[in-house]
Amino acid sequence: MAKVEVGLDRVFLGGAHSSIQGKRIGLLTNHTAVDRNGVTAIDRFLARKDCKLVALFAPEHGLYGQQHASEKIKDSKKGEVPIHSLYGANRRPTDAQLKGIDVVVIDIQDIGVRSYTYASSLFYMMEEAVKRNIEVVVLDRPNPINGLTVDGPMLHPKWRSFIGYINVPYIHGMTLGELAEFFNAEYKVAAKLTVIPMRGWKRGMDFKETGMQWIPTSPNIPESDTPLFYATTGLLGELRLCNIGVGYTLPFKLIGAPWMNAEQLSRHLNSQGLSGVRFTPLYFKPFSGSMAQLDCQGVLIQVIDKKTYKPFAVQGVLIGAIKSLYPQKFKEVMSHIGKSEKDLFCKAVGSEEPLQFLKEEKLVGWQIAEFQRAERELFLEKRKNYLRPEYAEDYRPNL
Repeated sequence: MAKVEVGLDRVFLGGAHSSIQGKRIGLLTNHTAVDRNGVTAIDRFLARKDCKLVALFAPEHGLYGQQHASEKIKDSKKGEVPIHSLYGANRRPTDAQLKGIDVVVIDIQDIGVRSYTYASSLFYMMEEAVKRNIEVVVLDRPNPINGLTVDGPMLHPKWRSFIGYINVPYIHGMTLGELAEFFNAEYKVAAKLTVIPMRGWKRGMDFKETGMQWIPTSPNIPESDTPLFYATTGLLGELRLCNIGVGYTLPFKLIGAPWMNAEQLSRHLNSQGLSGVRFTPLYFKPFSGSMAQLDCQGVLIQVIDKKTYKPFAVQGVLIGAIKSLYPQKFKEVMSHIGKSEKDLFCKAVGSEEPLQFLKEEKLVGWQIAEFQRAERELFLEKRKNYLRPEYAEDYRPNL
């Protein structure tokens, strides 16, 4: 198994720290930022004598990751260091919060899906830092899905928001450091940006292959493979079409409802010829949420080949299957979705067109699965300019 060194390792254990020496540091981070010895970025910076940690910035879910999605978080302190919440009164750091900072360091574990908000906090921070001539250093970490899978629609400017701030596919196959460089150049941010890359990580790796220990990035992302399933069922959750395992022991890894037939649904889905996935009948009873304590039937989504599996394409087929097998329930659920839920769905998916597909009488599965294929192909060409060469499968260092 590979031994990946993340950016934090390289700064504090590998000597790549010239960008922070003698500087006053603002650190955007949370509990996921640990080095190979399990020491947090916060503790590493607090222990340094050649720089000074003067402010902490916490994203959604808080500095310790215990807050649930959409919960507002107040400012607080860690010892004498202020913790500024970027998911409370403000999503962007203020002038007062950035005062006296020379360098903003960003170290956080992303999950590789556009609608997860940690990347947006990074982008907002970059935009605010450049206004004040503050340097930005990103300590890179793996994309836990892998660095090859690219799937799902692009982001239309109309739907740009905190849950989708840059025009990349829903599953983009980039690290946070690569996204920072993409954003800096493509959006002409012009921040003074330094990315400290990993050593030993390759694009084909999923998280389990890195040799690192997974730390849940938020309450419903408990395992290293959960991001892949978040990309598979998260939008179903936005529509409230069915239970997706949130409120049960398998968040994002299933779909089900009291009105589904497990055997029928699994047969239908397994007949669709989807690559890299198998659907197993599942009977379960959620312990919280809208279907709490109700006997549900559905399917467990089992990924058997991560290299060929396309999560957004599968999500489209799941929606199509529900509409095909349970048309009356589908129509009933869709009729109760309000404007705020529809807008949230469009912001997450990046376009209103998939919502239009759902309203049509014909089946929608493959329509959604193939949506914007040409746009993704164009993105893949642009993306090549920002993929770090040392992450390539065949990379050999020039010693």
